[in-house]
Amino acid sequence: MSQHPESLAAAIARAGSPVEYLRHAPSKPTVFPVQPEFTNWRSEQQSWRNSVALLDQSHHMTDLFITGPDALRLLSDVGVNSFAKFAPDKAKQFIAVNHEGYLIGDAILFYLEEDSFDLVGWHMVLDWVQYHGETGDYDVTFERDASSAVRQGEPKQYRFEVQGPRALELMEKATGAAVPETRFFGMATFEIDGLQVRSLRHGMAGQPGFELFGPWADGERVRAALVDAGEGLDLVQVGSKAYSSSNLESAWVPSPFPAIFSGEGTEAYREWLPASRAGSLAGSFDSAAVEDYYLTPYDLGYGRSVSFDHEFIGKAALERHAAEQKRQKVTLVWKPEDVAAAIKTQFEPGVPAKYIDVPKARYGQYQVDRVLVDGRDVGISHDAGYLTNEHAFVSLASLDLDVATPGTEVTVVWGETTPSAKPSVEDHRQVRIRAIVEPAPYSAFARENYRKN
Repeated sequence: MSQHPESLAAAIARAGSPVEYLRHAPSKPTVFPVQPEFTNWRSEQQSWRNSVALLDQSHHMTDLFITGPDALRLLSDVGVNSFAKFAPDKAKQFIAVNHEGYLIGDAILFYLEEDSFDLVGWHMVLDWVQYHGETGDYDVTFERDASSAVRQGEPKQYRFEVQGPRALELMEKATGAAVPETRFFGMATFEIDGLQVRSLRHGMAGQPGFELFGPWADGERVRAALVDAGEGLDLVQVGSKAYSSSNLESAWVPSPFPAIFSGEGTEAYREWLPASRAGSLAGSFDSAAVEDYYLTPYDLGYGRSVSFDHEFIGKAALERHAAEQKRQKVTLVWKPEDVAAAIKTQFEPGVPAKYIDVPKARYGQYQVDRVLVDGRDVGISHDAGYLTNEHAFVSLASLDLDVATPGTEVTVVWGETTPSAKPSVEDHRQVRIRAIVEPAPYSAFARENYRKN
């Protein structure tokens, strides 16, 4: 006899508070269940800057297929984006907030055809959409294709990325035809090795690229055709290590802390949501008040996607946040000598600093580290890792406006305050690492070209 999974509400009640539950939750950092390296992650990172990279997205993200006559209305009611001109063969970064205007999460929304959508990404915002669709007055149907880390069986579809300055050449060789002009986040259909392949036009780290998808049964033929077409173009297949760090160049925060643990309407949601999908909390920022971890879309640079041309959950509150923006997304470039000193503690007697993994250093689903100026808290650091293309160890951060100016020196506190039951956390001590504020994206090429290609 099967048992229902424990709800998030029950797990929090057992732990005593949301922060206490998340601080010790067993959820690991985001898993990319594909080959770690095809060559080495340093060369693979360089490929999307210097030639063309082939990345496999088929396994680590979740697809939520939403169909029915009320599908668009549901998405409009939940999302902060404008849907006035949204039409089939277009896509957008879908963003949702709670009733108080704090971020739930983001994902990529594909408008496949009339009354048919695919919401692709981490599960936080997908869960929120599905909950409102199932509990609200909507004529919609959901089909979830979870990541290979939890799914039984094969994915429903393959999803590949080709990125880099030679991506267009690769696509023209693979299709045997000129690639039609497609706007950023526009979709098109190609033929590769006799198979129909749908494509999303976008970029990664400022480089031109395409996201290709279709039925899982076609995936190996499409991959083989892309590899064959990559002969002479320096195509590099990219594994999970390098791919997991690519967001640091494009300045996307993949797992921001979701505002689902308090606020209007979230109590019933926590009863609905399995605890296993709540995530885990890591980092030096330590407050008993869960609201102190919440973000607005403006803290992550999503203001350009917010549109108040329709009614949606949290609209009035988000309008207030828009008028009182307090933080800005930046890149922090960590001082090499301080990073080296922290790593050196692994070779010295006594309790070392928290291990700094490369190329990605995150050790919980939600990484939330303190950022200080003169001992004063001025924001939080999110994802951290090493960028071969910039010869730098960096993190993405949301900082108070008065310290978000490039060139400002700040301090990142690395390591946890209290012992944690998370399997990714060993006995360690906190250390302080100096960093310099720089723009996000850090790469000038990415800042200037991300939406142009």
